[in-house]
Amino acid sequence: MGRLPATAKRVRQQPPARSGRPRRELAGEVDERILDAARRAFLERGLAGASVDEIANMARAGKPTIYARFPNKVALFSAVVMRNVAAVTGRFEGHSPAGTTVEERLTNLGMTLLHWALAGDTVDLMRVGISEAHRFPDLANSVHGMARRCGEETVGRLLSEVAQSDGRGTLPAFAPGRLATTTQFFMDLVFKPMIMRALFGEKLNPLRAEIKAHVARSVAFFLAACRHGGVS
Repeated sequence: MGRLPATAKRVRQQPPARSGRPRRELAGEVDERILDAARRAFLERGLAGASVDEIANMARAGKPTIYARFPNKVALFSAVVMRNVAAVTGRFEGHSPAGTTVEERLTNLGMTLLHWALAGDTVDLMRVGISEAHRFPDLANSVHGMARRCGEETVGRLLSEVAQSDGRGTLPAFAPGRLATTTQFFMDLVFKPMIMRALFGEKLNPLRAEIKAHVARSVAFFLAACRHGGVS
């Protein structure tokens, strides 16, 4: 046989293409692209209006790749919301609210939490979930429950640390068996009123301007209740 052309030799000498699952770091990058694309689609079109085809196109990923990770749009939306919750609560890792008194520290904690919650896509994603509650009640309940538990675990830890640092950890309201209830009341007083107003369509910039005064009043009321035993 004659000698092969040089170009044919180069083709034969090339290493075989990689196959199988992508490396872990590449798989993580694909996940992020999918979730970023899904967030955009859900915010623009809602859960019902967004399609997996559109999300796949924006994410530069095949539909089988998406379905291998998320069985349906409801699971994909839940993942988008929980990534957002994790991003907000993750900022509190290692965070210690500033201040010289427990009132100042809890006020700074509440202000920080609200400023982060009223920024970015948090409120818009919550609105999408609420708008789909009649069609997907289990989705609304599960997402709300996961977000609440995640937030309360983070805030409860910080409440306990602040109370202990000020000597108020001995108050019954901060006892381990009552801390979860105390945390719920803190969230109900400080966090929920502003978020509810945002969900009902109030402009975010005027709301942000009210955060400091609202949190200061709420923290004063909260601590007064804690000094008088809190709620069992």
